Amino acid sequence: MTNYKKLLLSIKTFIFDVDGVMTDGIVILSPDGDMLRTMNVKDGYALQLAVKKGYRIIIITGGRSELVKNRFTALGVENVYIGVNNKLELFHELVKELNLNKDSILYMGDDIPDYKIMREVGVAACPADAAEEIKKICQYISLYDGGKGCVRDVLEQVMKVHNTWFDEDGFSW
Repeated sequence: MTNYKKLLLSIKTFIFDVDGVMTDGIVILSPDGDMLRTMNVKDGYALQLAVKKGYRIIIITGGRSELVKNRFTALGVENVYIGVNNKLELFHELVKELNLNKDSILYMGDDIPDYKIMREVGVAACPADAAEEIKKICQYISLYDGGKGCVRDVLEQVMKVHNTWFDEDGFSW
């Protein structure tokens, strides 16, 4: 297998699932019927930094929470797709619409609905607690679980090989 850091050199676009990647997969039901999730602030910091450094960030989730969409919009992420029933179909549309090179895409997912897309991208990545079927096809498995810093980890890995991770300007939101 090719050293995963060599594969990271070509990454320009990140696509992330939400539940099980950005979150720990637990949904809290509020008295109003809203499904609440917790997200890691370190993941958020890395996401907004990646946006500022010129990386394209795309969020694709089957969940339908406007709160989730608002979270990513506040971090500067422009491409946020919620309530997606067919992730692969949307992926193909985005590749065409945004003129993306599949080899320059890193997709981080954690479960079966992510499988088909992960087979088509340059780098498939997952949290430490991803489904076994997903782990088997990944070039990078984070040491961190979903919602516990795996997004920060993969963004940091890529940005470090590109020399865009750390500079004195990186301390601000």
